[in-house]
Amino acid sequence: MTGFDAATVRDNATRIFDKDAGTIEASAYVDPDIYRLELDTIFRRSWLFLAHETQIPNPGDFLATYMGEDPVVVARQKDGEVKAFLNQCRHRGMRLCRSDAGKASNFTCVYHGWVYGLGGELVNVPLEEPAYGTVDRAAWSARPVPRIARYKGLIFGCWDENAPDFVDYLGDAAFYLDILLDRSPAGTEAIGGIHKWVIPCNWKFAAEQFAADSYHALFAHLSAAAVTMPDGSYSADWGGNGFQFTSDRGHGTGFLLDAGRREMLTAFVGPEVARYAMEEGMDSAVERLGVARGQRIHAQHMTIFPNFSFLPSVNTVRVWHPKGPNEIEVWAWSLVDADASDAVKEAYRVGGLRSFSASGIFEQEDGENWVEIQRCLQGPVARDTTFHVGMGLGRSSIDDPDFPGELGWVFSEVAARGFYSQWQRLLTDPDAPLIPSTRREEARHAAE
Repeated sequence: MTGFDAATVRDNATRIFDKDAGTIEASAYVDPDIYRLELDTIFRRSWLFLAHETQIPNPGDFLATYMGEDPVVVARQKDGEVKAFLNQCRHRGMRLCRSDAGKASNFTCVYHGWVYGLGGELVNVPLEEPAYGTVDRAAWSARPVPRIARYKGLIFGCWDENAPDFVDYLGDAAFYLDILLDRSPAGTEAIGGIHKWVIPCNWKFAAEQFAADSYHALFAHLSAAAVTMPDGSYSADWGGNGFQFTSDRGHGTGFLLDAGRREMLTAFVGPEVARYAMEEGMDSAVERLGVARGQRIHAQHMTIFPNFSFLPSVNTVRVWHPKGPNEIEVWAWSLVDADASDAVKEAYRVGGLRSFSASGIFEQEDGENWVEIQRCLQGPVARDTTFHVGMGLGRSSIDDPDFPGELGWVFSEVAARGFYSQWQRLLTDPDAPLIPSTRREEARHAAE
């Protein structure tokens, strides 16, 4: 990468995506300058997923993760609060914590022995008095993640001290996120370890698909679905009834309604999970979420912008960590109702492994498609091509009585256009607010 000029890259990015025409240029997925700007303007400003509460339940528990490409440590403090800080020693920039997760009372840099507390505060400098005299420990502590939000078991962080509150950042997307998080009064629990693997593809292919792409399932997953579904249960008619939700904050989800729920659950995660979701856990879900969300929705996919995705029902959760314009590191695990039986939790875990994990039959089909696209984009002609992202253009509305926000048909790309609109807005305007002002919100605030 040479001669990076942010202003020029921003200017070019204004032409990459055209929402009104429903087009996007292939360079969005391969240009190293675009990728560098994404890290600076999207991952440095947006709320990013850090961990689930149950992954660090006790004081001293920690998990090392990433915000974009910046390594961070998320740690439970002695008072029960959660803090996060840049996983980097302030002396020479060494990675401070080299374990994936664990329990600690402090973190010691292996290079020169500087010691940091659970909250990232500098607590000891070897040979401080004879070597330095004094070191201003407050000034040389690890860089904190200034904004931390906890939402129904999920922990998010944001580098931008002036970012809007996380619930405002979610907006109407919270209604759909709660389908994963709020089925039971006991909340949710992360089970099993975190599965991590690398896919040579751009992060946006994965994030966009989970936000906006039910369409691919009809073809990419046809063979797998036919093999895993109960005999004679597959029906193309399931595809006709459902919605896709788009957010001006970049979040998106799609889902089917009513027919075929038990068969799909059986195919994805097995009969024990289908029985739990449709019988044992149904009353609580309906009581807390209502019939529309607790009973009717299924086959849901969702992305919280920019890179946190999940599949309610299957209950697989994942973060698409960007590792350059042509590579992602996937971190995935299962999230279950905390009060489900051990047998149900194990069924979710095994079903998730079989369907959506590094070895999962559906996961491999998705990854293969993203890899092949990225391979195609290595050619100079292929990376100079315009792609179609106009399905359902001009056909969305905001007047459904059961489901809030702007909705299109389940087989549309309205959420993809919302995702790329937020991506482009943050990419091209370093001063753009994280939440765009819309006439609808202005009217709501005026009414308040």
